[in-house]
Amino acid sequence: MTPAGSPISARVSEPRGLVFMGTPDFACPALSALAESGETILAVTTQPDRPQGRGRRVAPSPVKALALKLHLPIWQPETLRDPEVVARFEAASPEAIVVVAYGLILPPALLNLPRLGCLNVHASLLPALRGPAPIPWAILRGETETGVTTMRLDPGMDTGPVLLSRSTRILDTDTAGSLHDRLARLGAELLVETLAGLRAGTITPRPQDEGRASYAPMLKKTDGLLDWARPAALLSRQVRGLDPWPGAYTLFQGRTLKLFGGQVGSGQGRPGQVLGLGPEGLVVAAGQGSLVLPELQLAGHRRLPASDFWHGQRLSPGRFLG
Repeated sequence: MTPAGSPISARVSEPRGLVFMGTPDFACPALSALAESGETILAVTTQPDRPQGRGRRVAPSPVKALALKLHLPIWQPETLRDPEVVARFEAASPEAIVVVAYGLILPPALLNLPRLGCLNVHASLLPALRGPAPIPWAILRGETETGVTTMRLDPGMDTGPVLLSRSTRILDTDTAGSLHDRLARLGAELLVETLAGLRAGTITPRPQDEGRASYAPMLKKTDGLLDWARPAALLSRQVRGLDPWPGAYTLFQGRTLKLFGGQVGSGQGRPGQVLGLGPEGLVVAAGQGSLVLPELQLAGHRRLPASDFWHGQRLSPGRFLG
């Protein structure tokens, strides 16, 4: 028998297992990676089922749908400040609480609970782009590099000490959607690495440099309206940074016209003037240069390649958008 005071006995008595907290698609690769790496997931906490889509049908979050497939216990509290909810976390006695885009701020009672802390995956290279929308803002601001950061949560908004970070280039063809998917995978890998490093004692948390901090606020649908007087380089970033949500758009014959792709072209003309149909898409003049749009979607219609839209609407050079 092993003596009660031996190191092995001490290790057995330590809290083990994780509580995972997440809601949208971005959190799913992290949950999958934890399950595949053999982590003990005591429970998955996600937002309550909400009305979704055009039909406003009540549906589970992507994280809940994945947790059901993995046969994991699911918690869906309306608030984290309910004493009964806090007591449930305390009873689970997790080694760590992992938070990936959960959607609510954790109260101090939870922040101070786990031995390894409350660990968060954030989709930027902190302290840059704190806040709810770091992925689209990385493109909107013309960054050439972004990444993911793991940190220990504190009471502030993405202000906790950094544990690990990993970067990736932002391509000229990247949309917020493609960057989202890449960062979600990168964050999942980094989270597994972070847990291993914390247990091994090889990670030293480091405070964020407040002098380098920036903020990525929530976007609105009205942020998608293009001003054709702006340079094409800025319009390209707007189209790509707001794809898939809230979506970039202009007006065509008084109707909303959604725009996709958005590469910079060399054509010149009056802002909003259709210059023609090129091999890469519809070419529209901007304040400086032109914007090449490979796909468009008129309100009430399906998304179309530029050539189909051109012929279907009987466009010709000299027409105007906006």
